[in-house]
Amino acid sequence: MTRPARLPPPPSAPPARDETHPSRRAVLDAAARLFRHQGYAATSLRDIAEVAGMQAGSLYYHFDSKEEIVAEVLRTGIETVLHAVEAAVREARARGVGGSGLLEVAIRAHLESLLRVSDYTSADVRIYAHVPPAIRRQNLALRDRYEEVWRRLLAEAGRRGDLRPGVDLQALRLFLLGAMNGALEWYRPGQKSIERLARDLSGYLLHGIAAGSVPARRVRLVRPDR
Repeated sequence: MTRPARLPPPPSAPPARDETHPSRRAVLDAAARLFRHQGYAATSLRDIAEVAGMQAGSLYYHFDSKEEIVAEVLRTGIETVLHAVEAAVREARARGVGGSGLLEVAIRAHLESLLRVSDYTSADVRIYAHVPPAIRRQNLALRDRYEEVWRRLLAEAGRRGDLRPGVDLQALRLFLLGAMNGALEWYRPGQKSIERLARDLSGYLLHGIAAGSVPARRVRLVRPDR
C-alpha cells in the first residue's frame, strides 16, 4: 500500500494584536495629531512613526496600512463627541433642563470635544472628506447616530415652542453643525473661552442677532468628562 504523502505543518497564525497595547495607542495619538494639523494626504506612515517614537516598520505590528489607522482615528473621533454630548444632555435632563437649554448644553459639549479635549474629533472634522470612500462608509452608521442626537434635540425644542414655527430643522441642524465645526479653523485659545463661545453661538441660534432680539438666557452647563 502506498503511504500518503507527508503534509507540511499548517502555517502558524500571526500573534493576536493587543488592542490596549500602549504603543498602539501611541500610534493612534500621533496619527490623530498629525491628521488634525497637516491633513490626511500630507501625513505618511513615517511621519506617524516618528511622532509616536518608533521605527516605521514597528507600525505593522499594530496596523496593516495607513487606511486602517485613519479608520480607527475617525471612529474614535466621532465616538468621543457622541459620548460627550450624550452624557452632557443626560446630566442636564437630570437637573430639569429641557428644550433650548439642552441645545446650549450640547453645543458646549461639542465645542469642548472639538477644540479642547480630542485631536481625534478635530481630525475627524478636518479630514473626513479627504479619506478614501471605503473609509468614509465605515463610519456612516456612527455619524448618522450622532446626527440623530441633534435631530431629536431640535425637534424637542420645536415641540416646546422654543423655536419659531415653520423652521426647517434639517437646514438648521446642518447650519449649526457646520458653524461649530468651522470654529476649528479660526478659534484661538485665549481670544475667548469655549464656554463664552458656546453661549454666543447658542444666543445667535435661539435669539438672533437683530437689534431688539431677546437676550440669551444663561444655562448652567456641566463640563463633560475628559
